[in-house]
Amino acid sequence: MSISTQYMGLRLASPVIVSSCSLSKKIANIIEMENSGAGAIILPSLFEEQIKAGNQQSSKNLQQYISHLISAKSSVGIPIIASINGVSDKSWIDYASEIEQAGADGLELNIFFIPADFNMSPLKIEKRVLDIVRKVRKTINIPLAVKLSPYFSALGNMSRVLEDAGADAFVLFNRFYQPDFDIESLKVTTSLNFSSAHEIRLPLLWISLLHGRIKSSLGATSGVENYEQVVKYILAGADAVMLASTLYKNGIGIISQINNELEEWMTLKNFSELSDFKGLLSQKNIKDPASFERSNYIEILRKS
Repeated sequence: MSISTQYMGLRLASPVIVSSCSLSKKIANIIEMENSGAGAIILPSLFEEQIKAGNQQSSKNLQQYISHLISAKSSVGIPIIASINGVSDKSWIDYASEIEQAGADGLELNIFFIPADFNMSPLKIEKRVLDIVRKVRKTINIPLAVKLSPYFSALGNMSRVLEDAGADAFVLFNRFYQPDFDIESLKVTTSLNFSSAHEIRLPLLWISLLHGRIKSSLGATSGVENYEQVVKYILAGADAVMLASTLYKNGIGIISQINNELEEWMTLKNFSELSDFKGLLSQKNIKDPASFERSNYIEILRKS
């Protein structure tokens, strides 16, 4: 029985990866994540705003990130993936090379961008993302993952273009934090809501559509509460499954439980490794590919 997998060129003992989150700011938590069976850890993001100002504080922010990365690498044996969160294609991207030199096993590019400028065309939006990926790829040699937005009008085509630009993996999807309104104070507010299992549907759909049609690895994120969502994502074609919310709600030890229950499910289904069922229910492999498209909507209406 093996639950090992390949993700963005890295060999992982488990498909369960810790998403970029504040829990990984502490080395003690990173050690616990490895001991609990995490296949890899994505560090909290280094934000463009933290490093592009060119002042003493921005230099300090970068050095703190590099120092934490080095400490994490020296404390555990599993892959440590750095994360950069930005929206422009300016010189801050050059800092990716310093992250590589510090020993990161890979880099996740989190392009957090909401196109609020109504004068910006779809082509210009796509070009901005593409330019960032190309520039980062020129800067580093380590594996590069791109965290995608679900809002591209032609996500399949965009994935292929980004793959040609040098992306080794795609993470589906970037979870945008939208504002809320306080109706008493009449102010715009922000709050953090943990994801829940019902949120897997959209990434599940697109992983199912992309599996077998692009060469890049596929990482799933959002809505992972237990082993069931991990199984579903792998059935769709995911190479790795990322989680964070369930760690806050249930503790880091939930990783061990998820791995154990994944193995138990595989034993019951007579699967000896992940490749035995990875992509089994992807659009490419099922008997009725149209079930992922409009016919699925019609069927739901018939049953209601």
